[in-house]
Order: sequence, then C-alpha cells, then structure tokens
Amino acid sequence: MVTEESEMSQDLVQPYAETDNSVENRKAVSDRIISIHSVTSNRFWQFATLSAIMFGLGIIGLVMRLSSGFDDKQIWGYYVAIFAFLMTTSSAAPMVAIAPRIANAHWRRPISRAAEIWTLAGCLNMILYIPLIWVLPSLENGRRSLWFFGQQEGVPAYSPHIWATLAIIALAMLGIALLWLSCLPDFALLRDQGNGWRKKWGGKLALGWRGTTRQWNWQYHRMGVVGAFYFMMLIFVHFFISVEFLMVHVPGWIDSLYPITHAHNALQGGVATVMLTMLCLRQFGGYKDYIGLDQFWGLGKLLLALSLLWFWFWFSSFNLFWYAKRPNEVAVLELLVKGPYREMFIATFLLVFIFPWFTMIWNPVRRSIWGPSMIAVAVLIGTLLDRIRLYVGAWDVASINTASMMEMKLSEVPDKIPAPQIWDVFMIIGFIGASVFIYMMATRLIPTVNVWEQKEYLLYRAEVQFHRVKVLVLGKAR
Repeated sequence: MVTEESEMSQDLVQPYAETDNSVENRKAVSDRIISIHSVTSNRFWQFATLSAIMFGLGIIGLVMRLSSGFDDKQIWGYYVAIFAFLMTTSSAAPMVAIAPRIANAHWRRPISRAAEIWTLAGCLNMILYIPLIWVLPSLENGRRSLWFFGQQEGVPAYSPHIWATLAIIALAMLGIALLWLSCLPDFALLRDQGNGWRKKWGGKLALGWRGTTRQWNWQYHRMGVVGAFYFMMLIFVHFFISVEFLMVHVPGWIDSLYPITHAHNALQGGVATVMLTMLCLRQFGGYKDYIGLDQFWGLGKLLLALSLLWFWFWFSSFNLFWYAKRPNEVAVLELLVKGPYREMFIATFLLVFIFPWFTMIWNPVRRSIWGPSMIAVAVLIGTLLDRIRLYVGAWDVASINTASMMEMKLSEVPDKIPAPQIWDVFMIIGFIGASVFIYMMATRLIPTVNVWEQKEYLLYRAEVQFHRVKVLVLGKAR
C-alpha cells in the first residue's frame, strides 16, 4: 500500500519537473535585460533631445507667466490645469505596479518597473506647486477654503498651503522609496555585472544588498507597506487638490462626489500612461521578448473597467445637480456643461468613456497591441481637456470673499473661454516634455524591465501534463 501511494505521488509530481528555473536560464534573463539596458540607441537620444527642447519651452513659459505677477488668478488657469494633469498621470501610474503586485498577478512583472519609474516624474509636481502658493492668498487675506470658513482662532493663515505642501512632498517621497526598494536587487546586479558609471552608482544605491533570505523578506514586507501608504496618500492628494484648487473657486459648488471622480480619473490616466510607455518600450526599447500581448490584455481589461466606473461617478455627480434644480447648482451646471465649455465637455465624454468602452468590449481590439494603445491616447487627451475645462473655468470665476461657503452664489457664468496665450501653450507642451525627459533619463540608470521579478517568474512557472498536451501553470506568488 505504501508503495502504491509513493508511486502515485511520483506520477503527480513528475510533470512539474519541467521548469525554466535553472541557473543558466536565470543568468540568461539577467544578461539579456542588462545588455538591452546598457545600449543607448540614436533614436533614444533624438527623443530625449526633443523632450529637452519642450522642457526648455516650458521654463520660458513659466518665467513669462511669473513676470505677469500673482494678482490676477485668471491667467494662471492653464498652469493649474497642466499641474493637475501631470498630477493625474505621473503620480497615478505606479498604481499599475502596486495593485497587481498586491493581487499576485503575474502579468504585471515585465511592466511593474516601467510604472514605478513614473514616480520620479511625479516629483516635478512639487516644483510646479510652488507658484500656486503665491497665486492663492492666505486665509487672512481672503483665501476661501472648504476646510476653514474663515480665519478662525488657532488656525494658521497658510493652513491649506501647509497641508497641500506636506501631502505632495509625502507622495513624492513615498514614490521614491517604493522605486528604490524595487530596484535594490537590480542595483546590486549592476554593481556586480555592470560597467562604467552604472557599476559605480549601482554599488552606491544597492547599499550592501547580497540577496540573503532576511533581505528578501525585508524587501517584500517594506514594498507592501510603502505601496499601501502610497495609494492612501495618492487619494488624499487628489481629494485635497480637487477641493482646494477647484471647487473652492466656484461659488456654490460643493460636490462630495467630485473628489472621488478626480481621484478615479487619475487612476484611469495612470493606466493609459503606462500603456503608452509599454508601447514605446516594446517598439523602440528592444523589449518585445518581455512586453507582449498578456500585458496589453491585462491593462486593457483594467482600463475598460475604469472607464465604466468613471461614467458611473460622472453620472451620479451631474444627476444630483440636474435633479435638484436649485439656482446655485443650475448655475454651476451651466458653467461646467453649457456655454463655451459645451464642446470640450462633449469631447471629454466621448474620449474618456464612449470611445474606450464601445471599442474595448470587443476582444479583437482588447487582445491586440495597437488597439489599447490608441485608446490610451484618447483617454489622455480627454483627461487633459477635462482638466482644462474644469480648472480654467473655475479660475475664470470672479472671487467672492465671504466667511461661509454656503452663502456664496454663482451670479455670473463666463460667456467665453479664456484663450491660452503663447506662454500657456509653452507650459502645457513644456511640462509634458519635462515629465518624459525625466523618465527617459531615469531609464539610463534603472533597468526598465524588472530583472529580479523576471527571474522570480521562472520559479513560479512550470509545464504540467494535462491529458495529451502540456500546459503552462503558474504558482502562487508569496
């Protein structure tokens, strides 16, 4: 009886012996990725030069805008819009790595590093936030706030600025910590196998990483904790920015659902950003062997779900305004939907929901490379138009100084869109180029595809005999 049981157990175990987790395969994976990472093509430097030129235009536009002063907040509407757009896309992109990693999804392994590097571009938001501190006055000088109805006893005059500054700094620091924790094993690999300046900086950033069991356990646990805190801080930042920099400028606009919509749109824009990054890495970066259909398929399904959820929040928010038909809310609805922003509102609805939803429901589109990528472009354009519609429109409303937010009424809806000046166009183009430039420079030091996760993937995969065919099975990650 014992003999029969042992034979049965051997029959069950034997098919799983055919794995790729050999020393030779693991070394081949690391050597291949490091070799791709070490080569810098002429096309890369062409794109980097173009993004650097765009960055320069953004600096010129910012300097000229600073020369206009801070007295008229209307002229800063486009600046706040691009600030909110970059906050939406670059800061939310790492969630593509955090959420699937928590869910133990294997398909995210080749793209997790590409998503995490966007945390460095998110640091640009700290710099872009500085002028906004001077544009908006303190509480004692007429600053309206949904958190503070006036200069109350014990409330610092710059309290909204302080909280927003701390939140943005905390988000950037958590993003850098998350990226560093993820890169520790790869920095050690560059230290041991790299050459030149990469070997030098890899040794400094690895901090004595040797790959012991204790170090691996330490890294796994810390990445989970930092990722969870990053998600919570991301939601808090979007709540704060949407309330203090958007709703507070429109009299009577107190919508409890909009901060949720703003944060959700950030996640949607982050997925679209990572999807475009995947396309560029696959087509121009030499990572076709690692970024394939599974990654686009996984992100496509996620983008499809987020588009549907965006419509639900959007419908719920505007339905409350339409159903109540109170004078204050009708005026806000006319500001956001009708008048000069009607075309932009319709374009946002088509690009962010209609086009993604009614194309991604088809498997031939979703299970492709170019289909989800084109939809990602549409989502990003729609998100940018939505930020311009909301922030430029809100900052175009005349200021009303009152102690109570409930007493404010929108008496006049702007009849035209403030046309962007040449400096506004420079800032929009330049700051997008700055994010791309920071990302591209970071990829010269940090391997864009996570080496240790790719080697770990070999540990979890195996071929098992299923009837007459062999199928690939994936083990459950830790």
